[in-house]
Amino acid sequence: MVNIILASKSKIRAKILNNNGINCTVVPSNVDENVIKETLTKKKISPEIVSKNLAELKARKVSQINHGKIVIGADSLIDLNGKIISKPRDRKEAIKILKNLNNKTHYLISSVAVFKDSNMIWNLTDKAKLTMKNFSDQELEEYLKKISDDDLYAYNVYQIEGLGKSLFFKIEGDYETIMGLPVKKIKDYFKTLDILK
Repeated sequence: MVNIILASKSKIRAKILNNNGINCTVVPSNVDENVIKETLTKKKISPEIVSKNLAELKARKVSQINHGKIVIGADSLIDLNGKIISKPRDRKEAIKILKNLNNKTHYLISSVAVFKDSNMIWNLTDKAKLTMKNFSDQELEEYLKKISDDDLYAYNVYQIEGLGKSLFFKIEGDYETIMGLPVKKIKDYFKTLDILK
């Protein structure tokens, strides 16, 4: 088995890969995402390109010090009317985000970049369209009380495969994309490299 590196601190992404037969070593890139998002947003760069650039930057940085190894970089963000909504830093921010998304349609964008020897060999950006139901502020606060801190910070304030599904009126798109890693498409690509059989 080829040694694959995940350039991410995300326990969820590592779990998704391992559950799909892709054994990986975690090497966080420690890229300051917020600074990059702010810089690109000021230049009026679209959320899709921001996500793509972040995934590439993470993978490139880790690939530069891990020669001969396959490195996966990934990024996910919420796009509400062309404005990027970042992951919450605390529960106060989380409730603010949920209130902002309440009764609206937004996009969850996930990007993946695969590097080897500092060169990008494959990338993908996918997005899902989500429409949230109309909730009272109290209902949203009650929802947050049921979510652990780890899950809150890992999933862009909602766990689509768990309690978060109940928040939505309509979900259009790939669930793996919403969870932050379109793993079936990654597996399809790895099969072309004979990494996976």
